[in-house]
Amino acid sequence: MDRTERFYQIDQLLQGGRPVPIERFLEALGVSRATFKRDLEYMRDRLNAPIEWDRFEGGYRYTQPSGGPAFALPGLWFNASEVHALLMMQQLLADLQPGLLEAQVRPLQARLRALLGSADHSAEEVERRFRLSSAARRTLAVRHFEAVATATLRRRRLRIAHYSRQSDETTEREVSPQQLVFYRDNWYLVGWCHLRRDIRSFAIDAISDAEMLDGAAREVGRDALAEVMESGYGIFSGREVTWATLRFAPERSRWVAAESWHPQQRGRFDAQRRWVLEVPYNDPRELMMDVLKHGASVEVLAPASLRERVVAELRQALGAYEAGAAAEPAGDASATASSASGPSAPAPFTPGPPAPTPTAAGPSAPASSALASSAPAPTAPIPTAPIPTARSPSRGPVAFPSADGAPAPAPDPADA
Repeated sequence: MDRTERFYQIDQLLQGGRPVPIERFLEALGVSRATFKRDLEYMRDRLNAPIEWDRFEGGYRYTQPSGGPAFALPGLWFNASEVHALLMMQQLLADLQPGLLEAQVRPLQARLRALLGSADHSAEEVERRFRLSSAARRTLAVRHFEAVATATLRRRRLRIAHYSRQSDETTEREVSPQQLVFYRDNWYLVGWCHLRRDIRSFAIDAISDAEMLDGAAREVGRDALAEVMESGYGIFSGREVTWATLRFAPERSRWVAAESWHPQQRGRFDAQRRWVLEVPYNDPRELMMDVLKHGASVEVLAPASLRERVVAELRQALGAYEAGAAAEPAGDASATASSASGPSAPAPFTPGPPAPTPTAAGPSAPASSALASSAPAPTAPIPTAPIPTARSPSRGPVAFPSADGAPAPAPDPADA
């Protein structure tokens, strides 16, 4: 029990009206006699608590105040540990998006700092010891975030100008906001687009103008919204999904097995201690991004279409590296060769044959022979013609099926 909690406990014991012996305080508070005395002195001197010792009854009691400042405990419905947690969250929020809610948080932070005067750790110490580091965070205009957040909470429509990085075009939309989603260090607005008559997702940092309208926002049912937003992989969501089966090298498996890639994921270790992960996806772009960052330590077993796209991307990347190396001056090439003669790299992960392709109804378990195989796959020559590849995951709007269950319309170039 911390000091603030003890103040409340002492107050509750004294509220009974009868003098309370010191032994009862010590038993209820679980502190020494010296600590209890210090708490009483603090309540009397700093909080103006009218506490006196009744020598006839052998206990402490409240007496009638004799003027002076009124007695009041700190206006808390939480203890000092909870204050620390609030300060920690405020610090994390400040690091997450500097200045985003500064005006709203500053008065609360000042109040919390004052309340921490009797706690074990100062606000400065809490802020110093907790830090959140963000990667790939894009700059966010505070005024647009406030307009979007206000319209979302007030259930009002928005008129926005949204820039699509994929199509390099800006379109004006009227949107009924449904949710604000913080995903991979960036904010997104999920709403009903009245232009496309469907659910869309918009990167808030790509909104160049936002105006709250008088019209009431159209509501999308919670279950319908969850079905759209939580079925696919990442920000690319949808009802119609395919299951991907990935297999990680034993060393990498020690990390990936503890990670959550999707709420509905399925994972297991095979006989060689390789982590076999199955996840649903609707659009392969973001899943490919996560697969490719593991390099040779992961293999796509199924479906064949996803495996082929990953292979094509790797081949094109290799071709770009080889073309760049061939164009380097002789001096740079020799330096590269010299650096390559340094410490040897770990042995590459040898992929096995692909597993059967799962259906949309759910993942099929890869054949045990495919999981246990360590035979190297045949190496195809690098093609000379360009190979179509998957683009990096877009942070702009994403096409979803409609909330009423109708098939989603064909992707609109302005929505990408």
